Formats: sequence, C-alpha cells, structure tokens
Amino acid sequence: MVKRIFYLFWGLLLFGLGIVLTIKSNLGAAPWDAFHLGLILYFPLTLGQVSQLTGILVILISYFLGIKPGWGTVANMYFIGIFIDYFMASSWLFVPTSWLSQLGMLLVGIWIIGWASFFYLSAAFGAGPRDSFMVGSIEKTGWPVWKVRTVIETSVAALGYFLGGPVGIGTIIIAFTLGPSIQWAFSIMGKRAQDIEHDSLVIRSRES
Repeated sequence: MVKRIFYLFWGLLLFGLGIVLTIKSNLGAAPWDAFHLGLILYFPLTLGQVSQLTGILVILISYFLGIKPGWGTVANMYFIGIFIDYFMASSWLFVPTSWLSQLGMLLVGIWIIGWASFFYLSAAFGAGPRDSFMVGSIEKTGWPVWKVRTVIETSVAALGYFLGGPVGIGTIIIAFTLGPSIQWAFSIMGKRAQDIEHDSLVIRSRES
C-alpha cells in the first residue's frame, strides 16, 4: 500500500510539472489546459483552481455516465491543481526565449507527463477525471476510443481557443505525441495500462 501511495503522489507531482512545462513553452497548451487558461481570463481564479473545479464537474458527469471515481480520481483532481499552481509560481522554471528552447521544453513536458501517467495509473487507485469521462463516453456511445477522444479533445480545444486560451502548434504536437509518450513509459517498465485493476472509493485489500 505504501508503494502505491508513493506512486500516486509522485505521478501527480510529475503531472503538474509536465503540464506547466508545456504551458511555459508558449507554443500552445494541451486542449484541456488551453480551456483552463481561457477560463481564468474570465474568473478570479488560479490555473490550478480552475483545473480543480473542472475536474469536479467532469467527475460528476462521469458518475452519471456510469463510471465510479476512485481515490486516485479525487486525488488527481485536487493535488494536480495544487502542483500546477506551485510550479507556475516557481522562479526556477525559466521562460524559453528561442523557438528551439521552446520546443525542447514542450517535449520534456510531454515526456514527463508520460512517466507521470505511468506512476499514477500504476498505483491503481482510479484513472483521472478526464480519462474517466472518456471511458464513460465510450460506454454510452459505443464509439471506438480514437473517435471519442478526438471529439472530446477537439471540442475542448475549440472552447479554449474561443475563450482566448493558447492553442497553437504545441497543441497539435501534444495531441500526436502524448499517447506514444505514455505507451513508451509503460513499455520501458514492461507493463500495460489496460491490465491495471483500479480500486473504487471503497478500498479492498491488495498487495502493496
């Protein structure tokens, strides 16, 4: 159990760092982050707080779609928001000034998110709010994963764009490389994400 808890929080910390790196690259944020950054232009909230509130809404929608949240789902919603605000305010994270350094920061952020996903998913406390929403949508529509994910991501990116969020070439790069980054991390560790059995909010015994 201790190992699983460490994996969960280490993964969430890395996730917050990876998100901030992709944002600070200033090439265009991931669809959900572009949406969050668009929202903070209209509300007196931090980026992390908007992420948390959006996460709550998505968890509720997923629940009504038949997907029960796990402890990791709730922790994902709450702590990633905290870590985002921490890293956004950190002075040691520089803002790149050249296109090459911007691209480098973006790719490092994507690589970190890949490993972050491995750790928090391997903890098996439940997928994140947005992944749960995707699974619920798949079950309700019967559409394949790629179609549901494409509809969700493009819709959120469009909303972010019209709200004034940073949608750019980085958004496209993230869309095409984030999945392979996650898959690469799992492959390195010799595991498959689909083989993980997640706990719900009712904890059952499991080997640590």
